[in-house]
Amino acid sequence: MLMLAAILVPLVGAVLCAIPRDTVRRVLISLSLICSAAISVAAAVMGAEDKVYTLLEIAPSIVIALRCDSLSVLFALVAGFGWLCIGIYSFRYIVHEGKERRFFAFFLIVEAMFFALLFSANLVTMYAFFELVTITSMPLVMHSGSKESIAAAFKYMFYSIAGAFMALFGIFILSSVCSSLDFTPGGTLDQSLVGSRRSLVLAAVFVAICGFGVKAGLYPLHGWLPTAHPVAPSPASALLSGIIVKAGVLSIIRVLFYIVGGDFIADTWVQYTLLSMALFTVFLGSMMAYREKILKKRLAFSTVSQ
Repeated sequence: MLMLAAILVPLVGAVLCAIPRDTVRRVLISLSLICSAAISVAAAVMGAEDKVYTLLEIAPSIVIALRCDSLSVLFALVAGFGWLCIGIYSFRYIVHEGKERRFFAFFLIVEAMFFALLFSANLVTMYAFFELVTITSMPLVMHSGSKESIAAAFKYMFYSIAGAFMALFGIFILSSVCSSLDFTPGGTLDQSLVGSRRSLVLAAVFVAICGFGVKAGLYPLHGWLPTAHPVAPSPASALLSGIIVKAGVLSIIRVLFYIVGGDFIADTWVQYTLLSMALFTVFLGSMMAYREKILKKRLAFSTVSQ
């Protein structure tokens, strides 16, 4: 039940943002953020659960379900405390930006979607909430309403949707060669189903990882980060760099080690290409950060490198 609480508590907090009295609203938002951080700690203390909670069954192979494992707990701890710290900072900062209720409503909705992504039990669920994290975080980037912020928000959206379509292609191919799309350590890829389609499956894995890598700022798919950072409010920038890019990182880990299995891509062109892209990302991100004069863009390139 902790997984449902991690999703529902921020959603309730988002609804309470409609309260007109500033003091009461801020207290309730603070309680929501504190509860989310406490839930992540409780999940870590209680340990992983093998039980799967089915939220919606669209078809036998398309199920929206939640499950808590050690990897999701690790990311939940980062997210819970990250959102709490950024939220505390936001109370003073957002006064100067204005539209406080709208900002915190989306701030908490994104948190709920992110926790749902973390506790996804299968690839379909993760993909659905991966898309929802993008859609709900877009208003945070365009919060000021300026032409620059709107353009940056649409660039962020276009990059993310393009990446999601790439990931969706990979999911379609993998669904035909995996015994299940449930996250299983070591992967669920069935070599007997791969057969002569090994080259296609390798290409699908590579495309899927690149698609999820857009959110992680993988070079050369990082272009949205240095554009969105300077125009977004500082709390939104911190959220993008510190937490939301982790959605891409987590998704890559899930695909590689919980669906495909590391052995399948070992010593293949996929492995060497991804290693090369990772090295270029670290090096070029650092070099661009070093050369950048605008501080928020420098932080964006640093995020790419990290």
